Amino acid sequence: MKFAVIVFPGSNCDHDMANALRDVCHCTVDLVPATATTLAGYDAVVLPGGFSYGDYLRSGAIARLAPVMTAVKALGAAGKPVLGVCNGFQILTEAGLLPGALRANRSSQFICQASTLRISNPHTRFTTAYAGQATIQLPIAHGEGNYYCDEATLAELRQHHQIVFEYVDNPNGSVANIAGIMNRQGNVLGMMPHPERAVEALLGSIDGLGVFASLIAHEEESHA
Repeated sequence: MKFAVIVFPGSNCDHDMANALRDVCHCTVDLVPATATTLAGYDAVVLPGGFSYGDYLRSGAIARLAPVMTAVKALGAAGKPVLGVCNGFQILTEAGLLPGALRANRSSQFICQASTLRISNPHTRFTTAYAGQATIQLPIAHGEGNYYCDEATLAELRQHHQIVFEYVDNPNGSVANIAGIMNRQGNVLGMMPHPERAVEALLGSIDGLGVFASLIAHEEESHA
């Protein structure tokens, strides 16, 4: 399986993501600049964490205009997997690939800590490896991780089982404790916690592996 990890000016989790996918999950990975205009030949794309374009205006507001985003949207529209983590989640909402928005944390402070998540939907292409596992623990590190949507959008997210992860402790004030959502088609996932930082026991946790293992297994089965 071949992944494109998009590198925006200000990305700082791109190499962490590439390491998780290449060295731990044994996939082929390319770091693709935000100036790229095509993602032909890739099976999936990841928008990593960081501070794209310095987070000026709003987190992800400038990154959504990067040339590569036209290709990201096309890949998502074709049904291929798109994963946005932290700043990547913010970019996905700004670009309209996911509903809602990420606002400043309730505390107005940057939060960097481990957070316990409830797996709200274990039947997605990103979560099947967590079967029988009610909660996991992943690191969070963000200043604008407070997910917001209006009541009508929240009702739709619930109706179509698009809420994938929920905070047990809700550290940032997110509506309905939301930590991660997917689009209605189920191929675009945005999440604030960092699975790529929890893929090796040496680093204290392997709870993030399930996200990548689920996706890889799904793609292999669908192309068998």
